[in-house]
Amino acid sequence: MRTPHPRTRSTAPLRAAALLAAGALALTACSGSSGGSDEPVDPDAPVEIRWSWWGSDTRHELTQEVIDAFEAKHPNITVVPDYTDWDSYFDKLSVSVAGGDAPDVITQEERYLADYASRGVLADLSELDIDTSLIDENILTSGTLDGGLYGLATGVNVYAVVADPQAFADAGVEMPDDTTWTWQDYVDIANQISTNSGGAIRGAQDYGFNEPGFSIFARQQGQSLYTADGELGFDTATLAEWWQHSLDLQAGGGTPDAATTVEVNAAGPEQSLIGTNKGAMAWFWSNQLTAITSASGRDLELLRVPGESEFDRTGMYFKPAMYYSVSEQSEHPEAAALLVDFLVNDPAAGEILLSDRGLPANTEVRAAVQDKFADTDKKAAEFLTDLEDEIVDGPAVPPVGAGSVAEIIARMTTEVLFERLTPQQAAEQFVSEVESAIG
Repeated sequence: MRTPHPRTRSTAPLRAAALLAAGALALTACSGSSGGSDEPVDPDAPVEIRWSWWGSDTRHELTQEVIDAFEAKHPNITVVPDYTDWDSYFDKLSVSVAGGDAPDVITQEERYLADYASRGVLADLSELDIDTSLIDENILTSGTLDGGLYGLATGVNVYAVVADPQAFADAGVEMPDDTTWTWQDYVDIANQISTNSGGAIRGAQDYGFNEPGFSIFARQQGQSLYTADGELGFDTATLAEWWQHSLDLQAGGGTPDAATTVEVNAAGPEQSLIGTNKGAMAWFWSNQLTAITSASGRDLELLRVPGESEFDRTGMYFKPAMYYSVSEQSEHPEAAALLVDFLVNDPAAGEILLSDRGLPANTEVRAAVQDKFADTDKKAAEFLTDLEDEIVDGPAVPPVGAGSVAEIIARMTTEVLFERLTPQQAAEQFVSEVESAIG
């Protein structure tokens, strides 16, 4: 196995260059190769393509291993790795695209997909030779804009409640029936756990710092965070109600005081209340279950979020962990498509990557490699299977500018918990700021 070369370049010049390049990005995109030359392609001719991604050293090593497997099947194609950490990834990508040197295969994140697709940077994958027949239609839709498929899910996960049965037992509270529990049940159960334990165990960690939680709440009530045409799709009363539940939890002791909540939220999954055996419930992505379980040393469970049977419809959805995209500038779109098809559809790739980029989106690949999953990933895979008949659809692709929404909702949640803004005031300010961000 080849060892990836470490990237040591400072990210500061990249950030500066990204700002200078932003104005050039659209022009460069418009001059892209529109999928390469129209000349006949020799399928055996030597080809070199570049694949960009972000992540940890472990991800880099796994990715190099899957590159080796792909190159063994396609010896005429050389895949050049192009990776960095998350913080500098999109700065670096912006510079590459603006300079006419975009990677052939680009790893994308949902909040930036519309931005790059709308600039003409990404090729329509539906026009390339990639098999999508074994990928759920709702997952495909999540990468579709204006009728074109610009991102193909690397894998899927779901936003859910992670629960600690031992914490429930220690507090003398029964685990809920997650097929029927309501939002008020969630508040009452969390408050009861805190009361019964004398505050030694908090019933829950506040859920308000991430927009997926509100997206689910809005969807349950027939609304949405975003509409298909890039507008906000909810009313402020719905967002205010969501934040009111947070205040009710805090007032009843179900969650910690505001200062502790902000500190814990910033610490990450392993240092969460449930990860440190100080809480019974928290909201996380299913692909974070392994890390939280390892930190806690306990057998944790995934539960449906409250309210799935309470309102107009279910709100939970399958989310691509990230996307594979192909550059419109690529001189070798056929080779790039071969790589994407291999990553998504070949069990050999699935056996290497397992759950690193989410549970395989291809259901047959997922089933083929499930025995190789860690126990926590098996649990997550079974949970996703249980939800398949309940998922109504997927949310709209976040509009251009949505990358700033995570910071806005976290800041507004902080203002609500410290009671510097009422839920309604925070909802109105959130709408104002997000509308400015997404134009």
